[in-house]
Amino acid sequence: MRVGCPKEIKNHEYRVGLTPAAVREYVGHGHDVLIETGAGAGIDAPDQDYQAAGATIVGSASEVFERADMVVKVKEPQPGEWAQLREGQILYTYLHLAPDPDQTKGLLQSGVTAVAYETVTDARGGLPLLAPMSEVAGRLSVQAGARALEKAHGGRGLLLGGVPGVAPGKVAIIGGGVVGKEAAKMAIGLGAEVTILDRSIPRLSDLDDLFEGRVMTRFSTPTAIDECVFAADLVIGAVLIPGASAPKLVTKAMLPHMKKGAVLVDVAIDQGGCFETSHATTHAEPTFEIDGVVHYCVANMPGAVPITSTHALNNATLPFGLALADKGLPALNADPHLLAGLNVHRGLITNRAVADSLGQEFREPLEALKA
Repeated sequence: MRVGCPKEIKNHEYRVGLTPAAVREYVGHGHDVLIETGAGAGIDAPDQDYQAAGATIVGSASEVFERADMVVKVKEPQPGEWAQLREGQILYTYLHLAPDPDQTKGLLQSGVTAVAYETVTDARGGLPLLAPMSEVAGRLSVQAGARALEKAHGGRGLLLGGVPGVAPGKVAIIGGGVVGKEAAKMAIGLGAEVTILDRSIPRLSDLDDLFEGRVMTRFSTPTAIDECVFAADLVIGAVLIPGASAPKLVTKAMLPHMKKGAVLVDVAIDQGGCFETSHATTHAEPTFEIDGVVHYCVANMPGAVPITSTHALNNATLPFGLALADKGLPALNADPHLLAGLNVHRGLITNRAVADSLGQEFREPLEALKA
């Protein structure tokens, strides 16, 4: 198979779909790999490194899309990219379709087979291709929140960890999954007072054991969210419903009751955000203010640390990518976990959560593949 990797074009996105090490693996499996010139610049991987791994360097993204049987990316295709996709081609990347009807329409019209990293599953019920970026985003959320709390950036003017004789800041983390756990690690490391809210008692128990009493855990109810959000200096939204739009757990009506200069970091923004007042921002302009509350809603947070993020992502995506390249569409029939990643196939939506979120017709993945 001919595998292609274009340079990412989303605002301040420096990650790349394939590292030179991953290219070497694809080439070792007998595949041709096309890399757009400069695609690896953001991770200090020059074209020469890709050539040494066996890739062919091409001069434009359009050549990658035209020649590749499978396109490997990081972020969802932008309008100029989805227009170049075609029937019979495999797209392997993050998609986050539930809050994005325009992209969904573009993919459906293209006829492409689109496999989304964020809905591929594993035998333990996890999301193995989402997990590494959730780890990065969780840790970055506290760094970003701490910076936004500085007065010069519109925040309260509070040092999250405090100093001797001065109380630390309060952090409320809504969601105890991978993002929430990693955010808690960073917040605790800075010396903040941390509360994690979740609706799974077993998960709260695991977190309580993991942190050995250094965090407060609370069962997530509207009352508990109100109490924690109103008391917090930094609120991190870390709620995920795989494939679906995130629930709005902090409403606009709640903002006037929060501390002036408090910060909301919405890590769920790729899935539409879990704060009612969220809208996607970029690394160029990461924050905005509503009712005295600073919002940080960057939709590609891990793009800020592309070396770490790209290598972590490739470690996870490579085995599934090789299966797709080796077997083509039969790889989806052979692996139910990879099949769970199929979101769009030849004009059909094949992920129920995506279809429900967009009010579109859903087709069972195996039925779609047979058709």
